[in-house]
Amino acid sequence: MVADDSTLLREGLAMLLADEGHEVTASVGDAEALLTAMEQDPPQVAVVDVRMPPTHTDEGVRAALKIRARWPHTGVLVLSQYVERRYAAELLSSPEGGVGYLLKDRVAQVEEFLDALERVGSGRTALDPEVVRRLLSERLSPREHEVVAAMAEGHTNAAIAGKLHLSLSTVEKYVNAVFTKLGVSASAGYSRRVLAVLRYLDLRP
Repeated sequence: MVADDSTLLREGLAMLLADEGHEVTASVGDAEALLTAMEQDPPQVAVVDVRMPPTHTDEGVRAALKIRARWPHTGVLVLSQYVERRYAAELLSSPEGGVGYLLKDRVAQVEEFLDALERVGSGRTALDPEVVRRLLSERLSPREHEVVAAMAEGHTNAAIAGKLHLSLSTVEKYVNAVFTKLGVSASAGYSRRVLAVLRYLDLRP
């Protein structure tokens, strides 16, 4: 399901997804129409613009949060023109995963967009690397920044090792260092990886 007030972007995404073998169950231009479509046929993933009519402020993200609350099995991939700290934080506060936040420029990188869509659809987290870079705390080393950025993109330790050309044991050490520096304990019922990203957003779940 695609929700964006830009007809050109909305229909372009719908065509792209259809060409890649995905079924687009609805293509709508405002949050009210999105929620109505959700009532009729909840999809595996909803791609939602942050700002939609009538005020073009936070209608889209508020609809996304309602979807996460009412239809937890539907992943939500939010698109935004700019990095909006509070909105990213609200979406990532769900410990279940199945959420993503991408800048619209990333949509032009088709493979990256489709990869984020697949991760969200499979219940994982997809966070735009640029969003991560702008929200990172300076308390971590440059390499630890790279590791937590990859974590926020939904990569496993093994995938991070391949991405950064490090051994798996080295990545595990960096991950544990990130947890320690950010004060992320092994809390029951929460993913430490998600909590580490939330610390960057100054949240306290």
